[in-house]
Amino acid sequence: MMQSPANHPRPFTLGAALPGWSDVGNAAELIARYANARSQTEALAAPLSDEDCLAQSMPDASPVKWHLAHVTWFFETFVLEQFEPEFKPYHPAYRVLFNSYYNAVGDKHPRAQRGLLTRPSLSEVLAWRRNVDERMTALMHSAALDNARAAELAMLVELGLNHEQQHQELILTDIKHLLSLNPLSPVYRPAWPLAAIAPSPARWLAQPGGLVTVGRDVNTTGFVFDNETPRHSQWLAPYDLMNRLVTHGEWLAFVQDGGYCEPRWWLSAGWDWLQSQGIEAPLYWRQSQPSGDNAQANWHSFTLHGLVAIDPHTPIAHISYFEADAYARWLAASHSPFSGTRLPTEFEWEAAVAPDAALHAARGNFAESRAFHPMPLSRAGDGLLQALGDVWEWTSSSYHGYPGYQPWAGAVGEYNGKFMVNQYVLRGGSCATPASHIRATYRNFFPTDTRCQFSGLRLARDGG
Repeated sequence: MMQSPANHPRPFTLGAALPGWSDVGNAAELIARYANARSQTEALAAPLSDEDCLAQSMPDASPVKWHLAHVTWFFETFVLEQFEPEFKPYHPAYRVLFNSYYNAVGDKHPRAQRGLLTRPSLSEVLAWRRNVDERMTALMHSAALDNARAAELAMLVELGLNHEQQHQELILTDIKHLLSLNPLSPVYRPAWPLAAIAPSPARWLAQPGGLVTVGRDVNTTGFVFDNETPRHSQWLAPYDLMNRLVTHGEWLAFVQDGGYCEPRWWLSAGWDWLQSQGIEAPLYWRQSQPSGDNAQANWHSFTLHGLVAIDPHTPIAHISYFEADAYARWLAASHSPFSGTRLPTEFEWEAAVAPDAALHAARGNFAESRAFHPMPLSRAGDGLLQALGDVWEWTSSSYHGYPGYQPWAGAVGEYNGKFMVNQYVLRGGSCATPASHIRATYRNFFPTDTRCQFSGLRLARDGG
């Protein structure tokens, strides 16, 4: 039975394991960033109809209306309930309706039935958002908290903002999946961002390996999720990393060579998944006619800009771990310059990206570009390219805690730690990720059959 706010225990306590007030700036700065993040979420929903915002395309996706409500639920449940004087929920039933997976908070509406929540209406959800925003702003302006409580409040707001940014990306991935099922191929954003750009050659970049330090310390300035900690050492043998991401054109060669029909490239579980789902190409690829001499012209892909012909120079997106692994095996066996090709480990990826993370971030294609699609290289050059942005990069690393990992206390300990099984790590962010949300130590994770995210790959091999 759902507990009322009056007798519900405080869901968690934050202490020295997380950054404090001094790391996230003063109240005015925090209020400004709060307002910006909340407005960005509503801007992503603005092109959609009420009907678009209600529908749920599959159990693993959520309606846009639910996303708008859930991130508001987060601030009301985890911030206002703890800090607002004489707290009273906007609507007691919302505590259950818009809880996602926080068992410590109480009951949850079934995930697969979120699309059945015709009430509250979208306008009522937006009214709730405005109410919570007003209360949050007033709370952050308040000077009635002692320093320790002010630091805890600031950290909770910071966590909520990062949580909101994650759902901004999910709004884009979930609405793309929904619109792709409509035979009208609806357009979310009319302006097509691609221009003809010459391909950049793929080159191996030698990495020295050795003893490297990865992850973040709990006392690092700035926000960090618990699964990025603690900072620790890893031994890496010398390895090579591809200078850029695998492209649509390179993936087309895999498709044309029967890669989806040849079991020797696939892990056993991957082959079973392939056969049971009838998969013949990446998610959103559509073949307009039987293959001919110009096979590329026959393949189109559904994008947030509508149905378009695949561009051979854009990074491949919307592939599962199974597909990424199969491609690497195929390439290693069928193309001698790529002998030994494999997926990188997450530590190989981080060791290569972290030294120049600021430069990679400045060059990255993130949600702010409003391309909402991986882009071809706009510049040639030496070194690692497309390291942050464009597509999340699958690694060969299973998702687990680092040595000495401790999840946050209380309900937020459910944020990352309890998912450390049967998942693989992705790195780098995507064209749907807010630029301020990503960093070299950021660990995303999904099951091996997930394709709805903007996920692609970069190749690696053992060094000479």
